[in-house]
Amino acid sequence: MAEQVREENKMGVMPVNKLLISMSIPMMLSMLVMALYNVVDSIFVAKLNEDALTAVSLAFPVQNLMIAFGTGTGVGVNALLSRSLGAKDTEYANKIANTGLKLAVFTYIAFAVLIGIFGNLYFQIQTDNPTILDYGTTYIRIIGIMAFGMFTQMMSEKLLQSTGKTIYSMITQLIGSVVNIILDPIMIFGLCGFPKMEVAGAAIATVTGQIIAGCVAVFFNVKFNKEIEVHPLKYKLSAHVVGHIYSIGIPSIIMASVSSVMTFGMNKILMAFSATATAVFGVYFKLQSFVFMPVFGLNNGMVPIVAFNYGARKPDRIIQTIKLSIIYAVCIMLIGFLIMQTCPAPLLKMFSASDMMLKIGIPALKTISFSFIFAGFCIISSSTFQAFGHGVLSLAVSLIRQLVVLLPSAYILSRIGGLDVIWWSFPIAEVMSVLLCSGFLLHVYKKEIKPLWD
Repeated sequence: MAEQVREENKMGVMPVNKLLISMSIPMMLSMLVMALYNVVDSIFVAKLNEDALTAVSLAFPVQNLMIAFGTGTGVGVNALLSRSLGAKDTEYANKIANTGLKLAVFTYIAFAVLIGIFGNLYFQIQTDNPTILDYGTTYIRIIGIMAFGMFTQMMSEKLLQSTGKTIYSMITQLIGSVVNIILDPIMIFGLCGFPKMEVAGAAIATVTGQIIAGCVAVFFNVKFNKEIEVHPLKYKLSAHVVGHIYSIGIPSIIMASVSSVMTFGMNKILMAFSATATAVFGVYFKLQSFVFMPVFGLNNGMVPIVAFNYGARKPDRIIQTIKLSIIYAVCIMLIGFLIMQTCPAPLLKMFSASDMMLKIGIPALKTISFSFIFAGFCIISSSTFQAFGHGVLSLAVSLIRQLVVLLPSAYILSRIGGLDVIWWSFPIAEVMSVLLCSGFLLHVYKKEIKPLWD
């Protein structure tokens, strides 16, 4: 069985550029569809009123926190599983895969309980607007209590990605996204015989898409992912395997959670000016997903290639994969920069932007997008650290960029120059991130890659 895996797995033998493209393109396309449904979701919500858009924007940090735990655990599973397959240790790979699925269930239960109890308190901390409070509490409780589909989907997709079967992961995400896009207007506005549920309808459409996608992802693993055996009853929960997963996953979880803290802090700073400023920030996060999601798709294709070839001791393939990933990521981010610079008004008008939102949003999008110039290199570098098991380096970059530089800069700039200059905190933080990533990347090369030639 191990010999068969070694011969058949394309990650160790296919030309690197072709391999990276074949594994990344499906993920990039599916990520673009995910970005589309996130934007469509907010476009429909914005047609209700600006308070509804603000409520969904304020809910984003909690959603991001759930995603952080799901994807962070998945990062640990992905890196370890690919490395085990590269080293031809299929038994340990099976233990990792089945442990990952169990961890997804435990994570869902924890969030469902916490959000069910504290969802209302979370919004009370941020606003005293009764409309925003009602919309936001309803939205986040549905998203949290029904999140079992999301956690199942994320972990199952990581198992597919770990074995190079990104086409199935793409199909899974496409199905979930399309279901959400179709159901959004039906449930928000009460079409096709459904009652008009407004913001609650947006949440129900989202979780329905996640549940269906999660079921499809599990089916694909059982039916087509023959390099691992999905059998939770056969493989008992092992403290050793859990520890191994989270030794890589916890830094990734914290790193992604830092983004939730940053977003929460920025929302607090912006709410001091107006709810419209917070809505603009929420719209920016939806729009930037069109640029960042393809790069994250590229990451999902790159990480298992690097991890597999590290396990197989093939440094040339590792170096080539990292270089090509950086080039592609920088090109994607430059396209995003040009779009934000040239078309900010039409982008904002998709969200039924008022004159005040346009006044705040146009300079905001133009200013923040300068950070895109540097972000591609930083994203690939951070994923490279994780692929080698150095998630703490990615964590350090994220902590310093978002909490040590970005948030304090935003607060200081808000006191000095007001709302218009707050947005410069993003490019400032990204420049610091480039400096850190460059030094850490050199460290990882010397510690992990260079010895493979010896």
